[in-house]
Amino acid sequence: MELLTVNIEKPADTNFILGQSHFIKTVEDIHEAIVLTNSAIKFGIGFCESSGPALVRWSGNDDAMIALAKKNAMNLSCGHAFIIFMENGFPVNILNAVKNVPEVCRIYCATANPVEVIVAETKQGRGIMGVIDGEKTKGIETEADIQTRKTFLRKIGYKL
Repeated sequence: MELLTVNIEKPADTNFILGQSHFIKTVEDIHEAIVLTNSAIKFGIGFCESSGPALVRWSGNDDAMIALAKKNAMNLSCGHAFIIFMENGFPVNILNAVKNVPEVCRIYCATANPVEVIVAETKQGRGIMGVIDGEKTKGIETEADIQTRKTFLRKIGYKL
């Protein structure tokens, strides 16, 4: 077995969700779940089929997001992995809908941070072992940091 690190390639502020599923209809079901939850989100989905032709299956409603999804899914090449890139929304806007798609098994991360995916490769194929999502923790928040966090969340409309 060989362990590899695959960097998710994307613009700095672009959000994505990385997960695992178990069936070829995943790409269509996730597409429907996103549109039914928040039709304003521009998105692209890439899904790594793990048998038969073993293709990257894809869908979405935005060419740039679809291109990112296809490229990163191919870079990962991990059976049954899916990746969703989005604009005009955040993972929190669609995460529960994605998790409720019957064939979704796991969500590895939902972020705009730089991400490294730890991949194991064997003679059979590749699988995601885990992710490195962002930076190492630098300390514990102070009272001033708490106020900054609370102000930010209210500024962007996530808290009243």
